[in-house]
Amino acid sequence: MDSGEEADVLELKGKKKKRYHRHTPRQIQELESVFKMCPHPDEKQRMQLSRDLGLEPRQIKFWFQNRRTQMKSQHERADNCALRADNDRMRCENITMTEALKNIICPSCGTLQASEDSFFDGQKLRLENARLKEELDRVSAFATKYLGRPITPLPPIQQTSVSSLDLTVGGYDNPGFAPSLDLGLFGARSPSLSFTFPTVSETERPMMVELATRSMEELIRLAQTDESLWNRFGSDGREILNLESYERLFPRPPHHIRTVDTRIESSRELGDVVMNSLALVDMFMDSGKWMELFPTVVSNARTIEVLLPGIHGSRSGALVLMYAEFLGLSPVIPSRELCFLRYCQQIEPGFWIISDISIHSPKVNFIPCTMRRLPSGCLIQDMPNGYSKIVWVEHAEVEEKNPVHQLYHDLVESGIAFGAQRWVGALQRMCERIQCLIVAANSPRDMEGVIPTDEGRRSMMRLSQRMVSNFCSILGSSNGYRCAAPAGLNDTGIRVTAHKCSDPGQPSGVFLSASTSIWLPFPPQAVFSFLRDERSRSQWNALSIGSSVEEVTRIPNGQHPGNCISLLRTSPNPSNPYGRSMLILQESCTDPTCSLVVHASVDIPSINIAMGGEDSSFVPLLPSGFVVLPDGRPSGGSVASSSSNPGGRSSGSVLTVAFQIMVNSLPTSTLNLESVATVNRLVDDTVQRIKASFGDA
Repeated sequence: MDSGEEADVLELKGKKKKRYHRHTPRQIQELESVFKMCPHPDEKQRMQLSRDLGLEPRQIKFWFQNRRTQMKSQHERADNCALRADNDRMRCENITMTEALKNIICPSCGTLQASEDSFFDGQKLRLENARLKEELDRVSAFATKYLGRPITPLPPIQQTSVSSLDLTVGGYDNPGFAPSLDLGLFGARSPSLSFTFPTVSETERPMMVELATRSMEELIRLAQTDESLWNRFGSDGREILNLESYERLFPRPPHHIRTVDTRIESSRELGDVVMNSLALVDMFMDSGKWMELFPTVVSNARTIEVLLPGIHGSRSGALVLMYAEFLGLSPVIPSRELCFLRYCQQIEPGFWIISDISIHSPKVNFIPCTMRRLPSGCLIQDMPNGYSKIVWVEHAEVEEKNPVHQLYHDLVESGIAFGAQRWVGALQRMCERIQCLIVAANSPRDMEGVIPTDEGRRSMMRLSQRMVSNFCSILGSSNGYRCAAPAGLNDTGIRVTAHKCSDPGQPSGVFLSASTSIWLPFPPQAVFSFLRDERSRSQWNALSIGSSVEEVTRIPNGQHPGNCISLLRTSPNPSNPYGRSMLILQESCTDPTCSLVVHASVDIPSINIAMGGEDSSFVPLLPSGFVVLPDGRPSGGSVASSSSNPGGRSSGSVLTVAFQIMVNSLPTSTLNLESVATVNRLVDDTVQRIKASFGDA
């Protein structure tokens, strides 16, 4: 072979030789930090990493693929080792118990007894399996009838339990991938209840199971049937139950009699949420997570007892008895307390049903309930893009002996205040917030270096979430109030409530909360935009008259531009006695049924703790703010109008203003009239300034 052929062969071998590239420690560190946040980066994120790290996009893509494969292998090895150890331990226990059973001695006669427990245990298991199979066949046949297609058999599900600080959310590219993420949102709020729930007896348990099963069957029909059961009202297409058709399909029991004060509230709403079904089901079946998922709707929730734990360690087939208190977001709208059964069932992979129904038992009817929740709940179905399709049904009998204030009459009487549209809107907004918390996207208005890390943004979002939850809880407090001024048609008067608190995360001592509601002839979005804009803040904020307000940073928490968390700074003003420089944490959020603007003063050390990513659960907050609701009246309606057209487009807004002031840092201190007068003046001054800004509405 001549020298030319040798060169060609060597060149060919050189081309076939695989070249290896080792990443630098900095590149590996950056890739690992991104992988913890997002194991499935999209093309835009890979291009950004390519530019930042000086790697090819294909290298980035292959690194993430290899890292996911490595992580999966590690988890499988760990699971195999744990299962092998459990298997060995159970085998040893089985041998030990078998030997012990062979030597059982009768305490009366002292002779050895032959054990027949294995026979009876096997017989019990066969009977239980037959019962479960019969129930599964019945539910499957019923679901097939009303879904219009046969359902596929469910494989055994092995689902690990998720702690109160974990959340399972589907990945971007692969909806089936469900990493466990520490969000820190859930479990932060626990209900403080002054009564003890009784235990359900063994005789009541089968009746509750039967009631929950019938409720689920009725919910499927309500959610899937269109023409015969539901009527559309108004330009927004809100769906209300046709009671005549409903009572023909589901006749009332003979003993059930409605009083003249009883009315029916019914609604149905469809929507898509950016979360997979498994994560939603886990949060719905956990009372703490469920309460945090709906901070503007649920003020208290507690699991009284788990009646059925679910099949194969999953949520499918789980039945729990729960207590809940629903908020009306105004002190003049009474909260609704009830005990109910919540039943969760998986119909097919990626398709779940969660049904609720009020429970009527002498042991749990100690709550002064004015609401009976008829079969209600939601159907949750996975979609290919990582979203879930929600069909929500609300159906209740309400008996309110005291009339609702005229401002909220149409909103409550029509069922909008506690209806399905409000639940779906709150769920969509909260899922968007959780998604923003996961991706920790940089805000276009976030100044460089203000919040340097993703963990800092998460800590700020957790702090703001606690602020909103505390604000909503004071709106539901209606005990011990006093009217500082007579209420008219356009307002509710000022209501003042005293609180004593020593809980962590709230200022210790005595503080006052004062609130009032007024009607404005302007759309809710116009009022919301005015209140959340820092440029118009000086027009209504009595504490910053003549002071300029600057937005230091902003963290988005939803698709709507008004859904964001802002850190505001006021400049000092010598002419204003209250006009000192301060930092204000503000969150604004909106959906078609409700808008909130909540704010609280914070000191610089506390906000530095949060922005640095440290634990901010002990930072004291005394939130104040606004709630903007549609008035529920048809276009052109007046304050004295009725709910003759509940589906019409709202003609105005109902604005609730709520402030809190600290009276004394000692919990044992007493109130004085001067403090009450101060908070009254603050609320009244704010209301008058808002009216003046809107043209003395």
